[in-house]
Formats: sequence, structure tokens, C-alpha cells
Amino acid sequence: MRRRTLPALLLPLALLLTACGGASSASTAESTDGKGSVTLNIGDQKGGYEAILRASGELDDLDYRIKWSTFTSGPPLLEAVNAEAVDIGGVGNTPPVFAAGSHSKIVVVGATHGSSAGEVIAVPKDSPVKTTAQLKGRSIAVAQGSSAHYQLVASLKKAGLGISDVKLKYLQPADALAAFSRGKVDAWAIWDPYTSQILRSGKARVLTTGEGIVNGLGFQVASPAALKDVGKAKAIGDLMVRLQRAQGWVFKHPAAWAKVWAKETGLPYAVAYDAVKRSYGTRVPVAVDPAAVASEQAIADTFADLKLIPRRFTFKDYVDTRFNRDLPASSAAPRSYGKASS
Repeated sequence: MRRRTLPALLLPLALLLTACGGASSASTAESTDGKGSVTLNIGDQKGGYEAILRASGELDDLDYRIKWSTFTSGPPLLEAVNAEAVDIGGVGNTPPVFAAGSHSKIVVVGATHGSSAGEVIAVPKDSPVKTTAQLKGRSIAVAQGSSAHYQLVASLKKAGLGISDVKLKYLQPADALAAFSRGKVDAWAIWDPYTSQILRSGKARVLTTGEGIVNGLGFQVASPAALKDVGKAKAIGDLMVRLQRAQGWVFKHPAAWAKVWAKETGLPYAVAYDAVKRSYGTRVPVAVDPAAVASEQAIADTFADLKLIPRRFTFKDYVDTRFNRDLPASSAAPRSYGKASS
């Protein structure tokens, strides 16, 4: 695939909420939204927090200012949180595991939960591979440290395979798309909107999804320093409530959000709408409760056992539950995230 076709594959909202792996750069812009002496530094991605908050009207009447820093993936966003260059940002279920495993100064303060139908292992439409077990000995593209990475590990385990039974190709989405399109890999572990993109192309089919395999969680992650600052902590609490309402707006207006998202990211509207229906329109705020923590602990233990993170650690030590109290009763109710795979 020629390079000029790749800008349409920019990372939108819940790539920051669902996956994200690899190196990235960031751009920064001061926002004129709000007033007051407190400035909240928010790590974002293209078509992410700023877009959804603005589209839903949730950037109105702020009593603090926002400085947006835009990243193309989750791990470098968390590097910025660790460096205190960013106060808070949203990522998927796996970047916090890799960050905490490397002793980063991060705190999980909020969570969302949604369908994992958009997290898939895809194969070319004419591939002879019909089951996950038939991936043995074959090459698979995946972004290291992403939720797709964990979904692949868990899916292989369910099929009786380990990562040593396949040939992993650690590639970021643009490079993985090129490799997949040229037949350089046999399969691709990916997430929406890439799932929607390749299915719309008619050149791929889904071998298996993350449903029942991964927990479907995404997280808001803050810096300890920001949480110790009274003004910033108050602003973070307000932001969390606004994000809850914004996600509720997406749930009620999927077509309108897909239109905004397509414009922000350069995705075709049909692809954006498919991804919203399959993945992002399903997300709801949830409590960072013992079930969520236990599910993340299983991911951390899995990567530690595989020696893909440098140490074992207790995920609970990186969680602050103070903002659970601001959740609607239905969102704060206990949930189950399925049997942990470890």
C-alpha cells in the first residue's frame, strides 16, 4: 500500500481507550475553553477527548483552562504522564500494565467498558486458516504492548497455543496494514477502526474476536503530582463527569459522532460509523472496582510470565478510586469482566 493512502488510518478516540502501542510524537496547543487560574494538561489523540467533548457540548462553561497535547498512541502518552508533562489522558487496558511494569509514576483514576467485538485476529479473505489453532507456525502482525497484543496471547492460549508456536511480527498499524495487504503476514491482531477498515475493503475476514477473551476496559490515567494539587484534582473530577456525559451523548447519537470522528481523523464515514456501532458506541463509564483491578492484574501477570514486562507488580497499587463516587449508580454497580486469562 502506498504511503499516501495511510493518513486515513489516523488513531481516533478509543485507540486511546482500547489499544495503542509503540513510539509516537506529540503536538501541543493551548485551549481557550474555560477560565480561571487552573490549567489542566490533557493527553489526547486525534479524534479523542477534545473532539468528543466539543461535539457533545461538554467544553462549555469550564472554570479551568485546558492545554491539549496530542499523541498518536498510548505508551508515549503515559510517558508524558510519568514525566508530569501531562496531568491526565485516556488509554486502553494494556498500556497501564506496561507503564506500571516499568515503574512509571501513573495512577488509574477512571474506567470505561464496552464491547470487544472490534478487537480481532483477521486473516485474508482467501486464507486457508479457519480456526485459531491453525495459526500454529504462521506469522502474525501485532502492535507490541497494545490491547491487541494481549487479545492475541489470550486467544492463542484458548486454542492451546503459546506465542512460541507462532511468528510474531511487532508492527504498528500502518506498517502492519501494508504487510497484511501484501501478504507478508498470515494474520493481523488489530482493533477498531482498523477492523472496520479492512472489513470494508472486502479483502479480510475475522478469525476470532476479543469477546469473552479480553475485558473491554479502557482507563483514564493521571499523574500523582496532579492528584496532589487541589485545583487540578478538582478539575480532573469535573473532567471525568463531563466525559461520562459525552459518552452518553455518543450512545444516543452514533451517526452524529461518526460524522465528527470521520472529519477529525480522515476516516471514511462508513468506516467510522461501523467502528462506532461495533465498538465505541458501546462504551460506558464504570467503577475502578475490585473486579476491574483483578482483570488487569491477570493481564499484568500474563505479560510478566512471558517476560514482556520487566517485573511482577500489584496493579491495585496504581489505582485511586476517589472518583468512583461521581459515577451514576448504574455505572458504579459491581460488574464481571469474565474469567481472567493468565
